[in-house]
Parts: sequence; C-alpha cells; structure tokens
Amino acid sequence: MKRREKQARRLYAGLPIVQEARTWAEVDLDALCHNYRVVSEHIARGAGRHVPIICVIKADAYGHGAGAVARALMDEGCRTFAVSCIEEGEELRAVCREVGIDADILILGYTRPALAARLAKNDLITALVSADYARELAARAAAAGVTVRTHIKLDTGMNRIGFPVRTDGEVARAIHDIALIRTYRSLSIEGLFTHFARADEASGPVATGLTATQRARFVAVRDGLATLGLGDLCCHVCNSAAAIRFPDFADDAVRVGISLYGCEPSDALRGLDLRPVMRLRTLVSHVHTLPAGETVGYGGTFRADGERRIATLPVGYADGFLRAFGGARVRIETASGEILAPIVGRICMDQCTVDVTDTDVAVGDKVTLLGSDPEDIRDLARRAGTIPYEVLCLISARVPRLYL
Repeated sequence: MKRREKQARRLYAGLPIVQEARTWAEVDLDALCHNYRVVSEHIARGAGRHVPIICVIKADAYGHGAGAVARALMDEGCRTFAVSCIEEGEELRAVCREVGIDADILILGYTRPALAARLAKNDLITALVSADYARELAARAAAAGVTVRTHIKLDTGMNRIGFPVRTDGEVARAIHDIALIRTYRSLSIEGLFTHFARADEASGPVATGLTATQRARFVAVRDGLATLGLGDLCCHVCNSAAAIRFPDFADDAVRVGISLYGCEPSDALRGLDLRPVMRLRTLVSHVHTLPAGETVGYGGTFRADGERRIATLPVGYADGFLRAFGGARVRIETASGEILAPIVGRICMDQCTVDVTDTDVAVGDKVTLLGSDPEDIRDLARRAGTIPYEVLCLISARVPRLYL
C-alpha cells in the first residue's frame, strides 16, 4: 500500500489552516483501509465468494472528508462509490479525474430530472425512484441529447422512495414498468437495489422477519425481470448491517458505509476487528481553581462540593461536540501519563470544562474527545440518545481534518 504523507485540509475553504489548531480531527487512512479489508473478507467468507464493495462516502464520508477517503479506498482497489446527491457526485468525479481512475459513482437519493445533462456530463449513476420519475428523466435526457446511467430503486418496506413492491400486484406492476423503462433510449438501466429497514437490530422475529420479507420481495422482482431477458442488472441489497448479519444475501455488490469508519451499525452487531478512523482532539486552554460552592458554566448545573481544579477545553457544540455529551470522560495526556477526566457543567458553543482535581493537567496538554477506543463514540451516542453515525456526521466543518 502506498505510503501516505501527513496533510491537513480545512473544510471551511475561507478559513486558513493554522499550525497549532485549537481543535482538530485526526483521520487515520490506514485504519480506514484496514476496515475495508476486514469487511470484504467477512463478506467473502459468508457468501463463499468475493463480492465487490460499493463504498458509501455520502455526507463528506460521514464527516471524514470524501476526497481523502475516496483516494485511500481507490488505492485499495475500490471502483464503485455511493453518495447522496448530485453535488457530492460531482465533487467525487473531480477527485477521480485528478487521480486518473474512472470509478462508478451511484447517487442513492433523488436527483431533479432537469439535471439530466449534468448527470451525463459527470458520468454519474442516479436512482430511478418511480415510473413517473423515469419518464420525466428520460424526456429531459433526450431533450439534452444525452444518455443517463441509472439503477432502479425498489421500495421493499423502508417506505421512503422507490418502486413499491410490497404486494404481488405491486411486484407485477414494477416488473412491467421496468421492462418498459428499459426501452427508453436516453436511459441506461444498469442496476437494481433496495434498502433494509431493520437489518441492524438484534435478532428477533419482527426485525429478522421484515428483512427476510424485503429480501424475498426484491428477489421476486429480480427473477421476474430475468425471465424477460433483463437479468444483466447489478443487484445490491446489503448495507453494512446486512453485510455483517446476512452475507449470504449479497448479490453482485454490497453497500458499506459506517463499518468503513470503524463503527458497528448497532450494539447488536459487534465482533469484527474494526478500528476507529477518526479521533477528535483539542488542547487544554486554561486551568483554574474553583472555590467550594461555586458553579461552572451556563445554568450552574455543576456546583463544587469542595475546592476543585477545572480545565477549559476550546471545543463545543459548534464543533459538533454536543451539549448532550455532558458528563462524558475525556482522555488528557499529562506529563505523568494519560488520565480520564469528566466533563462538568454545560457544554457551550465553543468551550467546555472538565474536572482535573488532584492531577497535573497543564495548559497545552493534548485531549482526546473520541476515537482512542471504540467505546468512546458509543458512550457519546448513548448520552445524546442517538447513534454513532450522527456523532460523526455532526463534527463541524470548522474543525480541520488532519490525514495520517
């Protein structure tokens, strides 16, 4: 694997990169590639064959930086990516052109038909979400004199977007409509996919039953199209959760997102040797003594029961470190070794405070807020009543990413 030089990129293009950032995120590209290999090997064992991975790098690669992540994954051999919208697709296509790799880029969400020419210009694959949508996109593409690459999205039970296929009648209708769409000369129908609603839940009759039902609905359409001579579509149903739990469901490809970044899709799906890719770090900016009876921060939610030593960190919810993370412990590298210190008081927009009583914490000491241990992000997510996906995606664009 290529040796990667350390480099920093700021996502707020108008802000300069400073040598000593107040708060930054370290992105370990070697850990990313390790996770890619681990997931690929797990799927191959379960499916009994190699299955190509569609790497999901929407939302700026879950906050990690889509350009750097895509380059690293292309070094590992990935040639298909998924994004959420045309803007993300165009940005990724520019990266592909820079490195001279003609990767496939699938837009998972809705793209306005009026943008047909832009889709074709950037060789992007868009999702066809209904028969009416396909007709309008075909008309727009024909008017522009272009052919748009597409994958058919089936709604097998997520009930967001896609051709509905929840009943036998809907399955028959979808097969009929897709066969007709295949005749539109301005559309290139290359794939068929769906998305599981509950594959990330612990094994149980409801979640497992729905996943199996969704799979059966997809297969009914896939096999029905094959009888009409349309069996050459790239079929993919598995997200990270399904790829881990049901690798035998893998068709021509699987879509992997959160697992690439070192997180299990849920607490119910642990066991793979995944490594955290991002570490959110900051520096101690101030240390002071808090007299007994005094409070810290907005609302006075923490009151000292005795004299306490308080350290201030220049990070807050504007950086994506949410108010709901109050009470979590952070790791501080002191002269005498690493300590764990609890966040006290409310987390502010740009700062928070930790109790460092009876320690040698000093101004300038490095602090790790998440990423040293896989449990870090799980703990923060539980405190906020959310999932690790959201914790990563909410890390602000004003936080510089340092690529290692």
